[in-house]
Amino acid sequence: MAFDIRLLAGVLVIGLILFSSLKITRQYERAVVFRFGKLLGEKGPGLFLIIPIVDRIVKVDLRVRELDVPRQTVISSDNVSVDVDAVIYYKVTESTKAIVEVEDYEAATALLAQTTLRDVLGQNELDTILSNRDELNTEIQAILDNMTDPWGIKVVTATMRDVALPENMLRAIARQAEAEREKRARIILAEGEFQASQRMSDAATLYEEKPSALKLREFQTLTEIAKEKNLIVVSAGSDAPRRSVEDICATAGLAKAVVGK
Repeated sequence: MAFDIRLLAGVLVIGLILFSSLKITRQYERAVVFRFGKLLGEKGPGLFLIIPIVDRIVKVDLRVRELDVPRQTVISSDNVSVDVDAVIYYKVTESTKAIVEVEDYEAATALLAQTTLRDVLGQNELDTILSNRDELNTEIQAILDNMTDPWGIKVVTATMRDVALPENMLRAIARQAEAEREKRARIILAEGEFQASQRMSDAATLYEEKPSALKLREFQTLTEIAKEKNLIVVSAGSDAPRRSVEDICATAGLAKAVVGK
């Protein structure tokens, strides 16, 4: 009876040892193994064995991860304070480096992203920050990727999410935009008046050269007035004396005035 109990206890101990020796990592995970504190290597994915108590493992996720960069107050090169926040997407490409070369690769990447964001934006003017965000995002991503490479980290994307301006700066930008719109409107109006004056000058020259064209225009004007007021237009014959441009225009204007009464 005592032998059976000892046998059962031995089997249980062996079973526990074997169970604790078996480790499993998923497809997107790797396990960095240390034996007596010394780096042994990298295991996974799948099933592998370790020596209990002697070996220690640290699992690393290889998937792309999101890292929020908290809102930072940045002073641009033209001395304008803006609040900027961003998001960084990164992944671990070398598990051993991520564990051995840096204490906490996620915290280190977050702090590095904050300082890089301030440094890059601080070298640019406000107009550049607002208008060239894609280029600045690419520059920030390249700097972060280069600096985290010794840690086995790959920075995939860096994106500024929001650029918040002070209230007085927003009002100044609104006034500038309004002035720009008014300027464009005045330019368009001036161009229209200039084109209209050119057309009128060309028409006057044509009427002087071809009185018959002026006669047709006069008849068209009188016809339009007659249609509006239900009148009958009587045209002078071809043997009527020719009138100058000023006389015909005065006649047309007088006809409009009389009909309008």
